[in-house]
Amino acid sequence: MIGYVILILLLIYGGLIALVYLNQHRFIYAPPVASNDVPSGFRNVSYETRDRLELTAGYLPAQDGLPTILFFHGNGANWQSSALVTARLARAGYGIMAAEYRGYSGNAGTPSEAGLYEDARAAWRFLREKQRLAESEIVLVGNSIGSGVATQLATEVRARALVLISPFDSMEETAARKLRWLPVRLLLRDRYRNDQKLPEIGEPILIVHGEADSLIALEQAQALAKVRDDTVIETYPEWGHDLVVHEPVQDRIMLFLQQQH
Repeated sequence: MIGYVILILLLIYGGLIALVYLNQHRFIYAPPVASNDVPSGFRNVSYETRDRLELTAGYLPAQDGLPTILFFHGNGANWQSSALVTARLARAGYGIMAAEYRGYSGNAGTPSEAGLYEDARAAWRFLREKQRLAESEIVLVGNSIGSGVATQLATEVRARALVLISPFDSMEETAARKLRWLPVRLLLRDRYRNDQKLPEIGEPILIVHGEADSLIALEQAQALAKVRDDTVIETYPEWGHDLVVHEPVQDRIMLFLQQQH
């Protein structure tokens, strides 16, 4: 009888593992309902990826003498929300390239780690080739899962700086903290190993993180900051994972960028 119960429990556990493995894409990527809204000052732009996807995103040019923020949003957001959470930067005259991903905002394709990296490269080429921006005029900014996208791009290109908002050291660490009862380190296909990539990056790096973040633990951001000794990290005691919506955080980003001249 005991052996029978153990067998049933093992079958249930195995079924849960299979369920998580087969549906991990849905757990990681959560595109909101597509919107046709165009925030004030922005215009719709499109650019093509190397694997022939046409992506629609949003762009607001910078005022003379100021850089452009190439912003990669989190897994449950869209490019319009990127415009919202960079509003203070935009008012200060910074350009905003609110990049978008495949499978988001009505764009074709299915999001994945490799796919989002391709999408980031396409957004970079748009700024460099279509808008004629120099590398030093572009700041890479990634929020949450977008931190993985921005970090990967920073290993491939030169930019003015890299800013990571509510980042993780790796996706597998985040998942392992949330699902301690599953062998998620063995199951994950998309890993976003920011911790392994930071030493390859030459740009100045700022990390900002909410100490009350219940989705990505503060310890993950602190571990990431320790990977490169000169990384600047700023934490905020009362704020959580929606950190970037707070204007003082955008002010801190501006201060950091002003110090990079």
